[in-house]
Amino acid sequence: MGVEAFFSHDYVYTAGIYSIVVMSIIMTLAIFEWVTKYGTWTEIKQGNVAVALATGGKVFGVANVFRHSIMANDSVLALLGWGVFGFVLLLFVYFIYEFLTPGFKVDEELKRDNKAVGLLSFILSVALSYVIGASIG
Repeated sequence: MGVEAFFSHDYVYTAGIYSIVVMSIIMTLAIFEWVTKYGTWTEIKQGNVAVALATGGKVFGVANVFRHSIMANDSVLALLGWGVFGFVLLLFVYFIYEFLTPGFKVDEELKRDNKAVGLLSFILSVALSYVIGASIG
């Protein structure tokens, strides 16, 4: 059995794509951690629901972009390209949200466990991931 035949099995293909997406989500979370002004995992460990919502929205958003990319593309390179592009657009959402709320700082409100800000952050990430995903083709 050759390598090509090995990777043509559905289980192997699924495990490979799964691995790529999980590693990509870990990398995107590391970048989001670098961009935010709070320690994501420290806040979540302390029970900060707002930060958990915001982080969950980012994870869901990135995974949803990959979902659409998997459905639309045959190559791993195309999958990664769309995943990176979708992540950049979702990162842009973070800065837009901050810009559109001049009355408060999103990061500070999330750190204070403002659940309304966390919920809106979650919804923005998820909603715009659907828009990004719908455009992949």
